[in-house]
Amino acid sequence: MGIFTWVGKAVKKRPKGADGAVAIGASAASGFIREPFTGAWQKNQSLTTRDGMLASSAVFACVDLISSDVAKLRIKYVKLLKGVWQEASAPRYTSVLRKPNHYQTRAQFIKAWVSSKLTHGNTYVLLGRNSLGAVVSMDVLNPRWVVPLVAPDGSVFYQVTMSPLQVTPLETVVVPARDIIHDRGITSWHPLIGMTPIAACAASATLGNSITTNSAAFFSNAARPSGFLSAPSAIGNETAARLKQTLDENYSGTGAGKTMVGGDGLTYQPMTMSGVDAQTVEQLNWSTADVARCFHVPLHKIGADTGSRSVTSSSIYEAMYYSDCLQAYLEAIELLLDDSFDVADGAGFEFDTTGLMRMDEAARHAANAQAVGSGVMAPNEARATIGLPPVDGGDTPYLQAQWVPLSMLAKRQATATTTPAGENLTSPDPATSTADAAGSADSPTQSEGTDNGDE
Repeated sequence: MGIFTWVGKAVKKRPKGADGAVAIGASAASGFIREPFTGAWQKNQSLTTRDGMLASSAVFACVDLISSDVAKLRIKYVKLLKGVWQEASAPRYTSVLRKPNHYQTRAQFIKAWVSSKLTHGNTYVLLGRNSLGAVVSMDVLNPRWVVPLVAPDGSVFYQVTMSPLQVTPLETVVVPARDIIHDRGITSWHPLIGMTPIAACAASATLGNSITTNSAAFFSNAARPSGFLSAPSAIGNETAARLKQTLDENYSGTGAGKTMVGGDGLTYQPMTMSGVDAQTVEQLNWSTADVARCFHVPLHKIGADTGSRSVTSSSIYEAMYYSDCLQAYLEAIELLLDDSFDVADGAGFEFDTTGLMRMDEAARHAANAQAVGSGVMAPNEARATIGLPPVDGGDTPYLQAQWVPLSMLAKRQATATTTPAGENLTSPDPATSTADAAGSADSPTQSEGTDNGDE
C-alpha cells in the first residue's frame, strides 16, 4: 500500500486550486436509478444498478459478455513506423499494463473497468505514481464513493477513497484530474457524469424480473392458479377465514394434489388464466430483446437468438458485434491510456483484436492462402495466425515472376506508333530490326550474283 501512502501524503492538504470546488452530484448518486414514477419507492419498486438490475439475467448476460470480451484482448504498445502501426517494446508502459496492481491481473482489471462503466455509467481509475511521476499502479475505484469536483477556474478534481478495497468511505482525499482516469458513458446532463445503459432498459429488466418471480411462485404451486370456495348460503367471516387458512396450509404449495373433503354444499372452483396472460415466454423474450438493444448486443451472443440470422458465416456477425458494440469501449480505453501515460505523438496503446475476430478454419486458411499468393503477407506471417512456428525462407513475401509492374506496361505503351489510318504499330525489337536490316542488305547482292551466274 505504499502507493496509497504516497497519494495520501501528496494530497494530505487540498491540492492548490481545489478550494471552493463544487461537487457534481452526490456520493452514491451515480449508483442508483431514480424512481420510475412518484411513490415507486414506497411500493417496493425502486431499482438499483447493483442489486435490482443485475438480478435480471439479460442485464447480467450483457454486462458479463461485453466486459469479458474486452478483458480477453491483449493491450499492445505500438509505434508508427513507415506509415504502419507496429508493436514496440516499452517496459515502463507495458509492465504496469501486465500487472496493474497487487490484487488483480490484467484481465480482472479491464473487466472491472468495463463493468463499472456499464453498471454505473462511470469508471474511476486511481493512478499511483513513483517519485519520477511515472505510473506504477492502477486501481478501479468504487464509483459510488467518488465525487467529481469543479474549481472556480474550471479545474477538475476528484474526491476519492484512500483504497479501492474499502467497502465504505472511511477516509477520503481530493486528487487532481491527472491522477484519475475517468471513463464515462453518455453525458446527458453534465460532461463529468456518465449514464449507464441500464437507465434506458430499467423497465424491461424489471418486467423480466417480475415475470421470473411470478413464474417461480406459480410453478411452485404445482402450476395451478388460485381458486375460490362457494357455498349455497351466506357464511360468517370467522368460518370463511378458518376455511381459507385450512386450504392454504394443507392444500397449497407442497400440499397441492391432496384430497379435500368439503361439506355443507361447499364447492371449489379453480381460477383460470387467459391465453394472453399465459404468454410469459413471449413477454420474457421481449424484455430480453429490449435490454440487449440498449447494450447493442446481438441476441445470439446472450443465448436469445430467435433464428433471424440469415448469413452462415459467423465472422460476419462477429464483425458486426465488434463495430456496433465493442469498438466504442476499446477506443475509449485506448485514448484514455494514451492521455494518462503522456504518450508521445506517433505512439500509443492498441487492443489486439485478433483474439476476437476469429473465423472458421476453412475461411481462415483460404484468406491466408490468398494473402500469401498475392504478396500481401509472408508465409511466416500467415503461419503465425494459426499458431505455427516460422520456417526458413518464409520471412519474405513472394509473387509470381511473370507479373510485371505497371510502369513497364506504361513504357511499352509510350513506345507505340500510330499510322495515319489509326492503326497502332509497336516498334520492333532493336535486335530484330538489326537482323532484318542485315538481311535486306544481303538480298540484292545475292540476286545480282545469281543473275551474273546465269549470264
